Amino acid sequence: MSSATHQSHAAHAYDSRLAEWAVLFGSMAGVLMQALDTTIVNVALPYMMGELSASRDQITWVLTSYIIAAAIMTAPVGWLAARFGKKNLIITCIGGFTLASILCGASQTLEQMVIFRIVQGIFGAALGPLSQAVMLDMYPPQKRGNVMAIWGMGIMLGPILGPTVGGVLTDAYNWRWIFYINVPIGIGSCVALWLFFKDTARDSTLRFDWFGFGALAVGLGALQLMLDRGTSKDWFASSEIVVEAIVAGVALYLFVVHMFTAKKPFLPREIFRDRNFISGLVLMAVMGLVLLASSALLSPYLQNLAGRSVTQTGFLMVPRGVGVMFAMMFAGRLAMKTDPRYLMTIGAALLCWSMWDMTAWTPQVGVLGIAIVTFVQGVGMGLIFVPMNIVAFATLAPHLRTDGASMSNLMRNIGSAVGVSITTTVLSNSMQSLHSQYAAYATPFNRALGVNSESMFFNPQIPFGLSGFNRLIEYRAAVQAYANDFLFMFYISLPVFVVIWLMKRPKFSAATEAKIEVME
Repeated sequence: MSSATHQSHAAHAYDSRLAEWAVLFGSMAGVLMQALDTTIVNVALPYMMGELSASRDQITWVLTSYIIAAAIMTAPVGWLAARFGKKNLIITCIGGFTLASILCGASQTLEQMVIFRIVQGIFGAALGPLSQAVMLDMYPPQKRGNVMAIWGMGIMLGPILGPTVGGVLTDAYNWRWIFYINVPIGIGSCVALWLFFKDTARDSTLRFDWFGFGALAVGLGALQLMLDRGTSKDWFASSEIVVEAIVAGVALYLFVVHMFTAKKPFLPREIFRDRNFISGLVLMAVMGLVLLASSALLSPYLQNLAGRSVTQTGFLMVPRGVGVMFAMMFAGRLAMKTDPRYLMTIGAALLCWSMWDMTAWTPQVGVLGIAIVTFVQGVGMGLIFVPMNIVAFATLAPHLRTDGASMSNLMRNIGSAVGVSITTTVLSNSMQSLHSQYAAYATPFNRALGVNSESMFFNPQIPFGLSGFNRLIEYRAAVQAYANDFLFMFYISLPVFVVIWLMKRPKFSAATEAKIEVME
């Protein structure tokens, strides 16, 4: 093993359990804050509209600005960590994220909120990749199952529990507390890392690839804008969406060409030679799609169609988080002792079953039925997520881990954005199509609308009957449209089985890692 490798491993050898757990807490607290803030704002948007004097279209920028900033700033995390050191970077990012959270909570106008959410996204982008890289560095390959389970809980539970925490804080206090709750967590995290985290080596000779970063930033920004605004702008019928699509396509094409032709590209080319890692990126994108899209669908389904309160809806999301935690408690250990691909296959099967069952839901579905299906869905996600991360990074050289973690988190963000956009479009188009089909029954020849006094309430020839019948049609169309969306996610999840078995079963040992490092 090279001296550099010895130095790298020595930098992360902690002499006491206190120091080890303090670093784990500090890095996990940061990633949990960032993951929570991707969905915690959703339930508070209606309350924010009034205080910030924003319309329904304008308030969505509170979400969009954060997502775009986080997506753009995720990619350069590897370079920043190598140039300035992981300790400096992670403490700076957690501190900046905490300060931005305070400013978001104190915002008085929509413009202030959007600006501070952009700042929050910039600092929050690095927390996921850095925490993953820190944990991978701290433990040898044969002990990474448990630590990846701990990291996975933060990444997975954050978006799942976000609506629950947001609903409780908004109902009990004020929407501003969804941001203020980050302050004590952020301060504790910074203190723990400042006291105990041993810094990594820095390379002051590194030069930043501005062209590569600029092309990627423009491409991702245009892509996110297109996905976020496409539904409301009727997609390619709008000149704005066409322009954004062209800009995204050209910029991303320039980035790919530059990456494969430049001497020192923005992202290292050798990272794309690892089949397990590339398969892991595809799985991460699908996981991001299903995780956030299902949360985005389930919340309005339970509130608007089933008539449940914000708090009730939040607590009904808890069983999925419990399922994730339950699976992750043993998924890491099992992945180290058996073929991880079997675990991922079982997880994918459970995930697909839950989506299939949700296609038969009606707004009258009981609490127990919701709890069982979402719990199984959480177990499936947990069984995929932990082994996937273990296998994806098992054969990746140690010096590529931070870049790999950045790309993994970037793919999760892109998958989430694509998932929410596509499922929203499918939902909207299905509702319009089904409304048109059901409205065909509103004719004078439909005897069911005029045979008794009760049916007269829905007689389209009577003004109040026409209004009542239209509401009934809209309700039925919405129920079926949500079922179509759940079916769509079921089909999207099926290719996961193929990707899982494209992976090679890795050998978990320190000797294997040393061999990988020497080969590099």
